[in-house]
Parts: sequence; C-alpha cells; structure tokens
Amino acid sequence: MENNIHYCNNCEHPLKKDYNYCPECGQKAKDELTLGVLFNNAVNNYFSVDARFFISFLPLLFRPGYLPQKFIEGKRLKYLHPAQFYLFISVVFFFILSFETRHQQQVFDKTMKDSLSDVTKLDSTDQKALDSLNMEKMKEAIADKDLYTDAFTRADMDSVLENASSEPKPDFGWDIEKLDSLISIDAPLEEKIKVMGYKEGASQWKKRGYTQLLKIYERKGGGLLKAFYDTIPVAMFFLLPIFALLLKLLFFRRGRFAHHLVFSFYYFSFLFTVFAILLLANLIYPIPNWIDWLIIFITGVYLLLAIMRFYDQGFIKSFIKTFMLLFTYLLFVLPTSLLLLIIISFMIY
Repeated sequence: MENNIHYCNNCEHPLKKDYNYCPECGQKAKDELTLGVLFNNAVNNYFSVDARFFISFLPLLFRPGYLPQKFIEGKRLKYLHPAQFYLFISVVFFFILSFETRHQQQVFDKTMKDSLSDVTKLDSTDQKALDSLNMEKMKEAIADKDLYTDAFTRADMDSVLENASSEPKPDFGWDIEKLDSLISIDAPLEEKIKVMGYKEGASQWKKRGYTQLLKIYERKGGGLLKAFYDTIPVAMFFLLPIFALLLKLLFFRRGRFAHHLVFSFYYFSFLFTVFAILLLANLIYPIPNWIDWLIIFITGVYLLLAIMRFYDQGFIKSFIKTFMLLFTYLLFVLPTSLLLLIIISFMIY
C-alpha cells in the first residue's frame, strides 16, 4: 500500500498513484520541468493568457460595461480578472509603442546633439573678430567693383553687415568654454556645476537639478526623450486610481471604491487594446489622421455607453457625468500628470 502513496513536490501532501493533480494545492503530480512547461508557467502566472482572456476579449470591445457588471455580480472565474487583463494588455501596448517611439527618440537625440554641438562651436570661436575680418573684405570687394548706387550706399552696406554680425548667440547663462575645459579634464562634479551657477551650500534639490542639467549638456540630450517614455507605464498605475476616484465622486451612492476601480481597469484595458490595434495598423500601413480622430471619439462614446450600463442611469444623466469626468480628467489630471512626468524624467535622467 505504501508504494501507491506519493507526495506533492510543492506542499508534500500525500497523493495516490492515480492522482494527476494535488487536491491540496492544485499542482500537477508529475510536473517535469521542460522548456515548454517553464514558458507556459511564466505566461500563465504573469499574464494569465488562458481561455478566460479569449472569452473576455470580444465583450470588452463590443459590449461596453458588460465585463465590470458581471464581475461585480460575482462571475469572477468565467472572465479574466480586471487587473490581470489590464496588466497583460498594457504590456502588449507598450511593447508595440516602443517600435513607434524608437524613431522619435533617434530624431530627438540627433536634433539635441546637433543643436548643442553648434552652440559649443560658436562659443569656442572668436566670432566677433571673424565677422569683422569678413566685413572688411566684403566692403573692399564692393567698393572695388563700384557696386554702390544712389539707392544702395556704403552706409547702407555698413548697417546691414553690422546688424548681421551682432546677432545674439544662444546663452545658457554660464561660461560654455570654461565648462567644456572642466569636462575635458574630468573635473569634480562640484567644480563643473559651480560654473553653471550652483552656489555652495544650496539645497540638495538644487544640486540635483544642476547635476541633471550637466548630464543633458554632456550627453547632448541623448536619451532624454527615452527617459520620459520610460516613466509613462509607471504613471498609468497612478492615473487609473485617480480615474476611479473621479467615478466615485460622480457616483458616490453606486458602490464602494473597489467597484469603480473594477470599471476603470476594464475601461483602460479597452483603451490599451484599441490603441494597440491602431498602432499596429499604422506600423503596417499609415492610417489617415481622420480615422485616428474618429477612433478617439468612439472611445468617448464607449465610455458613455459603459457608464449607462454599469451604473444603470439614463442617457441625460450619464452624458452629463461622462462630460464632467472627461473634462476634469483631460483638462486637469492629464496636464498635471504630464508636467510631473517631465520633472520626474528630468530627475531620473
């Protein structure tokens, strides 16, 4: 009889020989670790790509408010959990987005590098003396060929050249030539940021700001846009609860905060799904801008229909509250979040 008893490798619960799964923890009785098993476990544990995803996918796209309504009603095993759905589809979305932003990052880095390099070259040359020499040569050439007329005198020419030579050069507020010298000899950080205006004894925040500014100058802005894009996925985990909080304020008698959070998870999953499909389509073949704007408008209509169904309210009330929600979120929450993202991406650059 002892030969027929085995033990679960996970929880050590006794198993009979004919058991395929452990009745205590659910792990397979004989689960040999192969490459296929390893990959399958990773996908299931972190992304939960199983039958529930495909059962939930079409209702998410074409039945606004249906999934959060069913989840609140207690049907929580048939459909994919809202947080799992959001996590999976957000990873897919940002993966596709990385292909779109890669070109933007390259263009931005090249523009920043060229701009800062040009400023450095201008400042490191005695431009005033050079302009003066060129002006005299031009004046002599014009005078020798007697190109002055009653309409265009020597005084006019002098005025034009003087104005051209006195064009203001970009000014960062510090001695670029001195800073470049310190960078070339790998001077201590404090010496370099002092040239930029840092006062010894100032707050750590100011020191951090000057340090980051120095990094941008030394790297010619390379990677700055990437740092901004890298902060967006993290920011979404804060923007989603704020969206749920606004729903709670608008529908304060319609359930707990967790109910509004479920609705928000599914709605943001819908947004990420739609925009992922849109990005993928644009990568294959460019879509006209009017179609992009039409899809954005449809996401707003979807929200209205989802609110009507989930909160069981009429069209007029739902329309007013949807408008208030979008107005507050788009005009106050998103701009404030964008500003914070810029500051955070600058500080972590």
